[in-house]
Amino acid sequence: MGVFPSQKYRSSAASGTFAAKYRAIMAKRPFLLFGLPFMAVIVGGSFILTPATAIRYERHDRKVRQMSREEELSVGRGKRKVDIREEYYRLAAKDIDNWEQKRVKRLAGESDGVLE
Repeated sequence: MGVFPSQKYRSSAASGTFAAKYRAIMAKRPFLLFGLPFMAVIVGGSFILTPATAIRYERHDRKVRQMSREEELSVGRGKRKVDIREEYYRLAAKDIDNWEQKRVKRLAGESDGVLE
């Protein structure tokens, strides 16, 4: 019995095709066809994503900003002081045993949840 050859048989008609040329280049330089495009995508992606992330952080900085002293002083105004004893007596003064459930008026076209 003879030894099997290590190379596959390829006809002379198939040697001029694109696939045959691609296989030959891949055998000689696999980095150019796999590694280089991969690295190009990584580097190109970083250049594309850098402005996108900058925009994201700029929008966040516009929303969250440092308050001036005047704004700080005006924030607390208009609020009422809360006292736990006052809240307790205010709730105790209400008649919580006699209450009636009232339905909220729905918007036009909105389902009210009542099954008919």
